Amino acid sequence: MKDDYQELVDEITALLGVPATLENRDFGLIAFGAHDSEDDSAMDPVRTRSILTRKSTPAVRAWFEGFGITRATAPVRIPAAPDAGVFRGRICLPVRHRGTVLGYVWLLDDSDPGPSASRLAAAMEVTARIGDLLADEVRAGADLARELRAALTAEPGWQRDMALTALRAALGPSADGPYVVLCVAPWRGEEPRVRAVPGTAALCALPYGAVAEGRPARSTATGQTAGRLNGSSPGGATGRTSGPVSGSVNGPAGGSVNGPVHGSGEADTLALLVRLRSPDALAPVLTAVARLREDAGPGAAAGSCAPRRGLAELPAAWREAVSAARASVAQPRFGPVAQWTSIGPYRLLTALPTEPDPAVRPLLDPVHAELAHTAEVFLDHAGQAGRTASALGIHRQTLYYRLSRIEQLTGLELDDGEDRLLLHMALKSTRL
Repeated sequence: MKDDYQELVDEITALLGVPATLENRDFGLIAFGAHDSEDDSAMDPVRTRSILTRKSTPAVRAWFEGFGITRATAPVRIPAAPDAGVFRGRICLPVRHRGTVLGYVWLLDDSDPGPSASRLAAAMEVTARIGDLLADEVRAGADLARELRAALTAEPGWQRDMALTALRAALGPSADGPYVVLCVAPWRGEEPRVRAVPGTAALCALPYGAVAEGRPARSTATGQTAGRLNGSSPGGATGRTSGPVSGSVNGPAGGSVNGPVHGSGEADTLALLVRLRSPDALAPVLTAVARLREDAGPGAAAGSCAPRRGLAELPAAWREAVSAARASVAQPRFGPVAQWTSIGPYRLLTALPTEPDPAVRPLLDPVHAELAHTAEVFLDHAGQAGRTASALGIHRQTLYYRLSRIEQLTGLELDDGEDRLLLHMALKSTRL
């Protein structure tokens, strides 16, 4: 498919004598024509950025859309706008299919008089062929999104087996190759294009409430009960490891989120199934997902499962991706995209019930935030009083007093290894 786009863009470049660039309707780069000029100043900064980063800035997009390119059916000439970062004029050839704009072909327009009307008309005939390809890709992406959503939310048993079989048939031979599943949450707005992450076989949005609360979800598309997604909010509790713990948080802003899917403006969870050339070729995928996480806005988290081969373990891979995303909120050191293989004890912590343990619940009352903070720092320092007092900046006697209050509130004995383990796990899990 990519080669098909490149051939058509090269055809337009040869037809008009200027390098053409093809972007989707979200200004994501698809293909570009060769630029063989020896004059470096002839390279427009906007075109260069689009090629290098595969997208345009919001200011550039707003400038271009202000000329009506989303509604145009014929070439649109756009003047330069240095204030918007557009230093050279453009000709935009809208790519449409059955009345819907699916992308744009861009041409630098500094020559006088520029391409003739007949040549532009011939180029528009090529854009119609590009529109047919993009429409086919959109339809295929929608079908795969439906199949992926079903596979991730189906009840265990025959329903899940059928969903996985349908997804395997839709993906074809590539379904048996290596892949990775990724989670980005919370996600708002429309599902991104499959091209947002190179190698993506399918992506879909799932109700954020299901992931945030660890409960069975209902697909808003079918009204059927979906399988239990193990995990709470990837966009939940904030704060550093050394910060006070004041209770469980289920939403990106401190409240439970139960938004419907498909660009309603409410929060979703984005699931991506990405093909890998080999199980250890994960770095480019993680880089692309980190950019996607930035596009999701403040508070978004991302996680990756351990690479798999074949779809038999797809639901387990999804749970790993969700757990990794949750862990990245509790521990930013895991990076912009946390990997299941790198989150250590959080592989166990994310499997715990979302409700705090009854013994620890009194300590999680906001009025005891300082005591909860003290307990966590004490346990993080392996119960060593000197190191704990130094980290907290308090006298040892003050520390001993606080530890005795913690024991009174919880009924736990901090000299007992199992009690300390319970308290440590409970405090860490409240961040997820």
